[in-house]
Amino acid sequence: MAEIKVLSAGAVQPMVDSLGAEFERETGHKLILNFGTAGALRDRLQSGEKADLAVLSAAAIEALEKVGLFVPGSKTDVGRTVTGVAVREGVPLPDISTVEAFKKTLLAARKVSYTDPKGGGSSGTFFAALLERLGIADAVNAKAVLLGRGYEVAEAVASGEVDIGTTFVSEILTVKGAKVVGPLPPSLHNVNTYTGAVLAGSAHRDVAAALLRKLIDPANRARWTAAGLEPASQA
Repeated sequence: MAEIKVLSAGAVQPMVDSLGAEFERETGHKLILNFGTAGALRDRLQSGEKADLAVLSAAAIEALEKVGLFVPGSKTDVGRTVTGVAVREGVPLPDISTVEAFKKTLLAARKVSYTDPKGGGSSGTFFAALLERLGIADAVNAKAVLLGRGYEVAEAVASGEVDIGTTFVSEILTVKGAKVVGPLPPSLHNVNTYTGAVLAGSAHRDVAAALLRKLIDPANRARWTAAGLEPASQA
């Protein structure tokens, strides 16, 4: 049986974990799962790290495809998630219904958390640029707690370390004590697509492709939705 090394972005970790475990039981193959930010994993692959399957942001996969790292035709969208806002379970929900209300909520918060853009996370990169666009970057960053992964943002919210956090909804839902207030206001709405592709250097291309098919199986649609992700398959 083969050992399959997977590099996956954290936003889709819940489904890669659960469906990967099923794949192991069904096939007897062993998965070596590596989770991190899409940017950091992209850099690892660009630096020559070997793997069998990558599940990263669509933008990261596209960049790696241009340099020939993937089996032609293997690129497949697996799911999408949106940037959401989180607070600690049980506290009054802040108003994020409009852009102005969201700005006031961020400015009134004692501490705000999001993922550190320097770590290569898609959510943090987006949010840092959004703060600049809204004209409140200096005020918010003066009290920001920047963390490495989205689930860490949710943990900081759940513990009370920060008043409010923003990351992908799929990562907030993995942390007990963190509550999703909702997505960003409509005009700021941010959807991120995650895509899988088989590495050209893989010695187990067929097995990696089978795992990718498992991830997009329409039978798992309801489970993707429950995890805060829109499945790529709409069947």
